[in-house]
Amino acid sequence: MLSELVYTRKGSGEPLVLIHGIGHRRQAWNPVLDLLAQSYDVIAVDLAGFGESPAYPQSASYDMDSACDNLSANFALWGVDRPHVVGNSLGGAIALELGARGLARSVTALSPAGFFGVLNRLQTLALLVLLRVTSQLPTPVLRLVSRHAVGRRLAGSSLYTHPERFTADEVFEDALALKHCKGFERTIIKGVTYAFREHLTVPTTIAWGTRDLILPFSSSAIAQERLPEAHHVALPRCGHVPMIDDPTLVARVIGQTVARTVSVPAV
Repeated sequence: MLSELVYTRKGSGEPLVLIHGIGHRRQAWNPVLDLLAQSYDVIAVDLAGFGESPAYPQSASYDMDSACDNLSANFALWGVDRPHVVGNSLGGAIALELGARGLARSVTALSPAGFFGVLNRLQTLALLVLLRVTSQLPTPVLRLVSRHAVGRRLAGSSLYTHPERFTADEVFEDALALKHCKGFERTIIKGVTYAFREHLTVPTTIAWGTRDLILPFSSSAIAQERLPEAHHVALPRCGHVPMIDDPTLVARVIGQTVARTVSVPAV
């Protein structure tokens, strides 16, 4: 199975692939894209069924095997081999899976899924479903909410510490992306029971926002227990999607992870 993914590519150097979370789109990485492009060949991708990328066929499963196989096939299309991978939330779990499969040179996972406690799993599921449900409001209502500062803060408060940093157009486009994405429910069904339990031999960093409401910071303790070989860092005053809350810190954490690898020429 190959689903060609839509992506934005910028910069030069070693390849660095950015993977967003469930219901999001590649533009989630815009706050750090230019910073990273100063040093790397950066590819921000829309996962299958999200953003502008087509969904998998109905016969395909939205599991980690499908995600890793499809991304690996797209790596080949893009002319990159074993890129550095960075992911957030669902994308963080996919990044870790790519690393465990030997498909990445390094892994930086920002609040990755797959390290749930019992209560955390329920909290995460409830908040994600709530976001999905509210995105189904009529499009004029979504536009109205995005035009007002209070509306933008309410819409983004579960994801970011600083939702006010987004423009009205950005908030509206994010809401439409969540409203129309085709992979949400099929991903949630697989994610309800998902847990990451592999081990990695490539340089790996797991970074967690201390103000994360979707995957609470307490989940980082589970990640430390399961992946003692990884480097674990806190992202102070950052929410679940930390790129807007502290883009400089996020870019620095990514750079430090990449720097721990032995340089391999990009294909």
